[in-house]
Amino acid sequence: MRHNRSFFWFPLALVLLCTGMAPAQKVGLVLSGGGAKGLAHVGVLKVLEKNQIPIDYIVGTSMGAVVGALYSAGYSPEDIEELVLSPRFQYWVSGRQLEDHAFNYFSLDPSPAALRLPLVLKSKVKVQTSRGLINDVNLNYALASTLSAGSAIARYNFDNLFVPFRALTAEIFTRQQIVQRSGSLADAVRNSMAVPLAFRPIRQADGRYLFDGGLFNNFPTDVMRKEFKPDVIIGVNVGDVSFKKYPHEKDDEILGSSLIFLSFDVADTTAVGPGGVLIQPDLEGYATTDFARVKELIDIGVKTTEEKLPQLQQRIARKADSVQLEKRRHNFREKAPTPKFVRVQVQGLKESQNDYVSKFFLKQGKNYTIDEIEEGYYRLAANDFFRSIYPRINYDSAAGGYVLSVDARQSNNATAEVGAVFSTRPVDNLYLGLEYRYLNRLLYTVGANANIGRFYSAGQFGLRVNVPARLPFYVEPSVMYQSLNYQDTNDFLDRGVAASTQVRLRDFKVGLQAGISHNFRSRFVLDGAWFSNEDQYANMENVSSADRLDETDLSGLTAAVRFERNSLNRKMYSTKGHRAVLGLRGVKGSELYRPGSTALATDTREADHQWLQFSATYEGYFPSGNDKRSWGYFFEGMVSTQGKFSNYRSSLTTAPTFLPLPDSRTLFLDNYRAPRYAAAGLRYSNTFWTRFEWRTEVFTHVLHQPWKEGELQQAVRSSTFSRPYLTASSGIIMQLPIGPAALHVIHYDNRVHRWSVFGHVGFLLFRGRTLQ
Repeated sequence: MRHNRSFFWFPLALVLLCTGMAPAQKVGLVLSGGGAKGLAHVGVLKVLEKNQIPIDYIVGTSMGAVVGALYSAGYSPEDIEELVLSPRFQYWVSGRQLEDHAFNYFSLDPSPAALRLPLVLKSKVKVQTSRGLINDVNLNYALASTLSAGSAIARYNFDNLFVPFRALTAEIFTRQQIVQRSGSLADAVRNSMAVPLAFRPIRQADGRYLFDGGLFNNFPTDVMRKEFKPDVIIGVNVGDVSFKKYPHEKDDEILGSSLIFLSFDVADTTAVGPGGVLIQPDLEGYATTDFARVKELIDIGVKTTEEKLPQLQQRIARKADSVQLEKRRHNFREKAPTPKFVRVQVQGLKESQNDYVSKFFLKQGKNYTIDEIEEGYYRLAANDFFRSIYPRINYDSAAGGYVLSVDARQSNNATAEVGAVFSTRPVDNLYLGLEYRYLNRLLYTVGANANIGRFYSAGQFGLRVNVPARLPFYVEPSVMYQSLNYQDTNDFLDRGVAASTQVRLRDFKVGLQAGISHNFRSRFVLDGAWFSNEDQYANMENVSSADRLDETDLSGLTAAVRFERNSLNRKMYSTKGHRAVLGLRGVKGSELYRPGSTALATDTREADHQWLQFSATYEGYFPSGNDKRSWGYFFEGMVSTQGKFSNYRSSLTTAPTFLPLPDSRTLFLDNYRAPRYAAAGLRYSNTFWTRFEWRTEVFTHVLHQPWKEGELQQAVRSSTFSRPYLTASSGIIMQLPIGPAALHVIHYDNRVHRWSVFGHVGFLLFRGRTLQ
């Protein structure tokens, strides 16, 4: 009887094997590298799951490792698709700064610099260049936070993941390929996508640097066979393949990309074997950097895999029960530890410097929250002192929580800044700056910079001491000088207009500022200074070179407290984010007036002044249409108890100023200066032809009891509100590496400068005046 059973089961097993329905049939999925083209892998996964094609093992390299690791960590194809379609994904792969981390008050304030050159000041000056073309700050944190739960569930053994996984990387100095089977899943993926000249490599625990696995093996079917021995291999190749013969007709066309052929392994499309299935999407016309075309690439992956379904179903008869698959995925992800951080540890610097870095991570309770970890990471990464900030998130089962390990490497201890503005008005300017940093238990930054130009010249020297305490703060003593010369600043549309702007303003200040930054984008500032302002001006429109200008000197003490919040995405012409400033300032000073040849008064006068002023500014931007369009809103108010000075012109030069447009500082506009005013504005920006923006701005402001000029040139306060004044601008902007290039048609509601065409290249930024 036992012999008869054997006789029965043996032919059945033979039939099952011949028809490909053996219960032990295992399927391995190989995902090649290819940069952005690897997003087609997401479409492949969607079709495989939808049609119950099993996936028992995954081997990936470069972008294939990214998609494969996410799937192996328990993310469904729909989860991965949602992730890569999200706006944040574009910031990960491009290196652009996230809007909600667009400003760090622990660094020095934004400058007009278009170029920052890292320097090392030791025995000699050495200029450093970037080690990678793409800033990896966002990517590193995204991988660490997204894949940390999967690593913890698998206990850092890739065989224990939702799907057993291998990532391929390369060690270039000994010309070896490295198969990553264990450890941090995020590290494995980051190593596998360290494309030379694109993403910098990460130093390993043993001191080695590893690079993109595609350098030696971009289609690792051999690794799949050796590691897992599957019955069927599904190979998805989105990389290059070798030509079967010399491409005579295309050689000129593809010569520019020959570096890719030389540097990266090209796929052998027969490597899946006679029983395997090759899926090779047609990605002609797509580049490895086309990450903005996510949806198209996913759809191509879907289309190509659907075309291969008959072959897949013929060779893989086994079905993966969809309900059971989802249940197994849910059970896997349910094992993830609670996302709490019990410890932050820093390595890579001196002991005292490590202690400084660790204090960037603040916690309210016993443990760190994920928000506190992210806040500290981005605060730290914004500082130029560090060459690299690499986060590792590992689970400590004994402590019952995650541990963030930060590998921080000191970079340059100095930075040179260069910027320039070229304009249709004679307000061209050159900016030069130098910062030197020294880190011990505190970070000391010495900064000196200067603006050189006919209209605007300035210089500043300061020492900032950053203290990353529980409530982080900085202290900065500084000396500042600036001069604005409004003589002959008309453009070609109003050259013939009689100029009423024979004005030169000079400010000098010695002060101390303290900033308390309770979160990444906000700070409270306490500011105290001794100041000395010198304003020179004419009291009439028609003046000659022989005329001597009036002069008003104001010197004394000022103190201010401000709240500032900034998440704008640009220094100029923002399209995303918000900025709010609330300020209260007190002034106590002495005026010395010396009349010139255009004054009716002939006597020197002295007077004491003191006043308070409150100011509030808000601007916000709301993108729409896939960030192609943006609406912006602007509000500003000023209330000051400032009294009148010796005459009308000196009262104007000292009064607060409404500056709605980037060029407003370059014009002296009587109707935009008053102790009290309120303003509102609307902005609209529309991107076209990829790099160009059409920007239109409209503002209205009202003055309360503005100054009027009396018969004897004295300042006379009006008893009512002024009429609403209208300001408008419309023009084209192009963002260049050296700053924005813009050309505007502008209307000011002012008798002298009513209409103008204004163009500039570079960052047109100015320091605020001493009392503003």
